[in-house]
Amino acid sequence: MPLFVVLTAGSGLDDALRDRIRDAIRTGASPRHVPDEILEVPAIPHTRTGEKLEVPVKRLLQGAPAEQVVNPAAVDAPDLIDYYARLGAERRERRSTGP
Repeated sequence: MPLFVVLTAGSGLDDALRDRIRDAIRTGASPRHVPDEILEVPAIPHTRTGEKLEVPVKRLLQGAPAEQVVNPAAVDAPDLIDYYARLGAERRERRSTGP
């Protein structure tokens, strides 16, 4: 699974920042926690009570239909559900067509 990051306005996710993130995780946690991929996203979806929707996002990336994964009324930003569903579809498409 990738690591999703939300950047502050005016900053960009380049290789230098990816390396700094990987180094911070490697030294602060463990080398086994270093993600294979770091992706910039507009936001992380939460429930209305503030819990991150980690499992639903994972299921969307794996191709589960959004309506089976989460109730949009329970999400703080329902448009993010569509964003992660599209991201999952794009990633699966790239894997199926190859480099």
